[in-house]
Amino acid sequence: MYAIVEIAGKQFKVSKDQYIYAPKMEGEAGTTVSFDKVLLTDADGSVKVGAPTVKGVKVEGKILEHVKGGKVIVFKKKRRKGYAKRNGHRQQFTKVQIEAIG
Repeated sequence: MYAIVEIAGKQFKVSKDQYIYAPKMEGEAGTTVSFDKVLLTDADGSVKVGAPTVKGVKVEGKILEHVKGGKVIVFKKKRRKGYAKRNGHRQQFTKVQIEAIG
């Protein structure tokens, strides 16, 4: 069984006991979270598509930790002008373990 769920504006395909890295969310490590914007579910071949969401289905998860993603380099340059600017950042993520779908 799997589900497609929307978390903070991004869509994730999740199944039970899977780890996902979602955009940083509120909550301490060990806290349970519930996602109710389920867009699609598939249980052994029976697919339910929401319009826009599937009614009565929630995805339960547990926050494991807050982590940083890989380094992203932002480089801007204008040729023949002597302009070059280098910047970068590391995105904040929350590691979530999916515990139940339904």
